[in-house]
Amino acid sequence: MEEISIGLLGLGTVGSGVVKIIENHQDKLIHQVGCPVKVKKILVKDLNKERAVQVEQARLTTNPDEVLNDPEIDVIIEVMGGIDETKKYLKQALLNRKNIVTANKDLMALHGAELLTIASENGCDLFYEASVAGGIPILRSLVDGLASDRITKMMGIVNGTTNFILTKMAKFGSAYEEALKEAQELGYAEADPTADVEGLDAARKMAILSTLGFSMKIDLDDVKVKGITGITENDLEYAKQLGYTMKLIGIAHREGEKVEISVQPTLLVESHPLASVQDEFNAVYVYGEAVGETMFYGPGAGSLPTATAVVSDLVGVMKNMRLGVTGKSAVIPQYKKLLKEPGEIYSKYFLRLHVKDEVGVFADITSIFSEHGVSFEKILQLPLKKQGIAEIVLVTHQASLQDYEDSLVKLRDLHAVQTIKSSYRVEGSANV
Repeated sequence: MEEISIGLLGLGTVGSGVVKIIENHQDKLIHQVGCPVKVKKILVKDLNKERAVQVEQARLTTNPDEVLNDPEIDVIIEVMGGIDETKKYLKQALLNRKNIVTANKDLMALHGAELLTIASENGCDLFYEASVAGGIPILRSLVDGLASDRITKMMGIVNGTTNFILTKMAKFGSAYEEALKEAQELGYAEADPTADVEGLDAARKMAILSTLGFSMKIDLDDVKVKGITGITENDLEYAKQLGYTMKLIGIAHREGEKVEISVQPTLLVESHPLASVQDEFNAVYVYGEAVGETMFYGPGAGSLPTATAVVSDLVGVMKNMRLGVTGKSAVIPQYKKLLKEPGEIYSKYFLRLHVKDEVGVFADITSIFSEHGVSFEKILQLPLKKQGIAEIVLVTHQASLQDYEDSLVKLRDLHAVQTIKSSYRVEGSANV
């Protein structure tokens, strides 16, 4: 093989990073795969747009067929984003027997199984390391490094935007809107931040991680999702008083044959390794039966970290091409999907209530929780400036989600309870 030709779909932030790495690291790539690597054609929307990387005009095209149907192009790298149109392009490329590297978590979370099947049928590789946690090689670690182990739990911060916002709120007392505005100004958050702040971006990544880690076909709809838009400075202040740090955490937990997957704001005990992950950084904590606990940490987004993961996948594809084993690496899920019921999901919970400041109210609240077998690990009771109203902050002991939610239903019917201000999952015990 004299040269490996690449077709690139998209020349935005990540695409520009991919071009830079391929051109600047040519000597290393030749050493790894034994021949030069060249980006032959790049699909863009606008031929005349100013870009972060200089590319001669002849390599740019607005016609996808010039990339997808070029017989000289061996590998398609997709960094354009989008779902329906992109899926159509990748299917066309696979049917043309072109290997694919993608950073598209939305596409892989929704249509990954279908595309991987088409890839396998056509003897092609489809690698997608960059779709989760940017520059952290977490997918490769699950597929290769931990292949012999049985993963029981993965929990992590897999969205840099929300971690940046929560860091600003916790460290500097910023209001949510203020922290979001700063994230947007720095380029960490989109103009429409919904996918990030509502937890959808993290949910897509957890679906991908769970499918690989548990060898079970997990769909996006299987992930229970709650975002960070309702978190207040008061929540963070009480969490800190009780020895916790608030993070948007993706949790995938397997016990026996059943799994639970969720993304939700979670209070972590301050000594937990994930509690110290600040700003836009990502980290994933993996529990294996044999290896024990491991943590993967690094930049979760950005041009070069994500592009590094893309080019690492490209190297993997090119090595397989030279060995003649493309299309052999996709692993079909081994286990049938079995999701836990709410009565099988156990955790601690943080609850903040506004109640009438009357004798016997706390006894009534305790009685409701006791009926469902839920007891309290920590209690704060504070009078509010508003006359006749008190604030109660509780952290429960370990309880089933079903029992906790049934307690909340009865709590809302209690005449003395004015409002349930907030409720969050808690991981770990704080010694306060």
